[in-house]
Order: sequence, then C-alpha cells, then structure tokens
Amino acid sequence: MLAFLVRRVARLIAVLFAITLASFAFMHLVPGDPVTLRLGDHASPEQVADLRRTFGLDRPWYAQLGLYLVALVRGDLGRSIEDLQPVTTKLAQYFPATIELTAGALIVAVAVGIPVGIAAALRRRTAFDALAMSLVLLGVSVPVFWLGFMLVYALAVVPAAFGLNLFPISGRISLAYVVPARTHLIVLDALLAGNARAALDALWHLVLPAVTLGTIPLAIVAKITRSGMLEVMRSDYVRTARAKGLGPRAVIVGHALRNALLPILTVVGLQTGLLLGGAVLTEHIFAWPGVGRLAFDAISNRDMPLVNGCIVLFAAVFVVVNTAVDLLYAAANPRIRYGG
Repeated sequence: MLAFLVRRVARLIAVLFAITLASFAFMHLVPGDPVTLRLGDHASPEQVADLRRTFGLDRPWYAQLGLYLVALVRGDLGRSIEDLQPVTTKLAQYFPATIELTAGALIVAVAVGIPVGIAAALRRRTAFDALAMSLVLLGVSVPVFWLGFMLVYALAVVPAAFGLNLFPISGRISLAYVVPARTHLIVLDALLAGNARAALDALWHLVLPAVTLGTIPLAIVAKITRSGMLEVMRSDYVRTARAKGLGPRAVIVGHALRNALLPILTVVGLQTGLLLGGAVLTEHIFAWPGVGRLAFDAISNRDMPLVNGCIVLFAAVFVVVNTAVDLLYAAANPRIRYGG
C-alpha cells in the first residue's frame, strides 16, 4: 500500500509539472497583455513597466516558469494580477462553493442513477427499461447550459410571474441570512451556527444548480449500473445465492450490487474530478461563486498566476480523487490488493 501511495504522489508531481508547462505555453500564446488589461489603455509607459516588473513579466518566459516552479514547491502560487490578492487565498475563498455544488450534483447522480439502473436491469426489455434508457440518452445529450436556462425559466421565472417563489435563480443563500464563515461551506456553516433556517435556504439555492450539473453524471451512472447488474445477475454465484433460498433483497444488494460496484466507483470517481473542474457553465448560469467561474474570469483577463493556480488545483483534485477511488476498489472487492 505504501508503494502504491508513493507511486501516486510521484504521478501527481509529474502531472502538475506537465500541466504547468502546458498552461504557461498556452497563456503566452494567447494575444493580449494582462498588465494593459488591468491598468487600461490610458496608463503611462512607466506604470505599465512598473507593474510588469512587479509580476516578473519583463523576464523571458523560461525565467518566469523557473521562478513559478520554485515558488510552487514552497506552496506559493503567486498573486493575482487583477486585484493583487494571493492566489491561494482566492482559491480557498471560491473552492468551497465548487465542492458544495459538486457534492450536491453527485448526490443527485448517485441517489437517482443507481436505483434507476438497478430497476432497469431487473425489468430488462420492459416499458420501464425502455423509458429509463431513453431518459438516460436524453440526459447525456442535453447541453448543460440549455438545461440550466430551462430549469431557471420553468421553475423560477414562470412561477414568479404568478406570485410563486419556488426556487431562487442565483447565489448560494438569501441576503436575509448572515452565516459566520468557518468552513466556507454555507450549509455546514449554517448547521454549525445552529441556524436551521439558513441551512434550508442554502439547500434551496443548491437544488437547481445541483440538478443541472448532476444530469449527465446521473445518466452515466444509471447506464453503467444497468450494464453491471445485467452482467452480474447472470453469474454463477448469484444463481447459487438464489438456490440457497436468499431473498431478493439479499441477492441484489449483498451479492449482485456489491460485485457491480467497481465500474460504478470508476464512473463516480471520474465524474467527481470532472465536476470539480468543469462546472464553469453551471456556475455562470446560476451566478455560483466557484472556482470554475473564477478560472473563466481569470482566462478572460489573462491573469496568468490565477489561471495557473486554478489548473494546478484541478489537476491535484483529479489525481487525488482517482487515488481515493482505487483505494475504494479494495474495500468493494477483497480480491483487489495494492502491493509493492
């Protein structure tokens, strides 16, 4: 196990290094000067030169890269060109919102996708199976931005025209509530403060963004669960369990589902990494202050330190999540062991 973790840490370092190189190359190829964007067209040459010197932008790209890598080893991601705040501070401020949104989307995907997949497998070639798989195909095909706008219009804008306040259209919590920031996860902070009403309000704000972001993972989880269950239900040990007189619940949950969990865990792990780094459209539609939206604004402003910080965070999260999934494999299937 120790050797496995050492290999994964080495892989994480290699991935971060490669991603950083690609990010630097990309940002230097993008036209535009971040200093000019920040100071405006009317800034004096002296002001531009001074700010470029402050951020080291007057040096060759390889010198900038070397200095950034040295700082990265120390845990320093630099300062944002836009507002001079430390990148780590901004990521710590915005990342909890993305975690909260991703957790909500995964809960929707798993809580709905796995039962639907199991039910479709048990009712193979029935009307329910056909309907479920049709909805799965629709869920994968519908663009996230279109679904988000449609949910906002159908469940927030239209009801509001008739005096019904069903769902909010933006933000993480209503302005009427002030929650002390401890973890920056608003639902958890509200519960820690003993404010149940604020926690419910934060969950109320989370519903539409979580459903929007969780639709594609839900469809994928349902499809993989159905396929895995169909394969496992034809196996000898399931037939043996039935022959021993075990009830349907024990056969499905204790034998079939447990052995079908590996592909499901793989999909959930991959989707977790993708959701944490790819919630840009959802965060933009619902004005959700997450890292995806932060990265989009940083790219628009050519804020290189902030862009690189977001990319490093996304890469680290993706590798860590997939390492956690590999460890869960052993818990789900005792035959899997990670040795030296």
